[in-house]
Amino acid sequence: MLTLAACGGGAAASQAATAAPTRAPAAATRPAAAASPVATTSVRIANFAFSPPAIAVRAGATVTWTNEDEDAHTVAIGGVPASQPLQNGDTFAHTFSRPGTYAYLCTIHPYMRGMVVVTAG
Repeated sequence: MLTLAACGGGAAASQAATAAPTRAPAAATRPAAAASPVATTSVRIANFAFSPPAIAVRAGATVTWTNEDEDAHTVAIGGVPASQPLQNGDTFAHTFSRPGTYAYLCTIHPYMRGMVVVTAG
């Protein structure tokens, strides 16, 4: 299972998705909005949640997470740490090169979960 985690510690980072997409998480861990992902490339981290919790992008798109909480957070995609702890105001960027469904979470607060649905470009 591939998990991308991002919690920042400063400057924005960017990585290309190289691992295979994951299956959608089980219903108990699936973000509330998983059935209808929002078309956007920006995710806010606020109030210990990813907003929106599920997004849809085209292959090749770069998604940027911005931490608006006072506490640090990370972004781990498919269980693979991708970001350093993000402090308030820090961002993390990740490019999704292949279609699929990518579950992610904060490794510091594993109850914080989200999903990126990548469609063919």
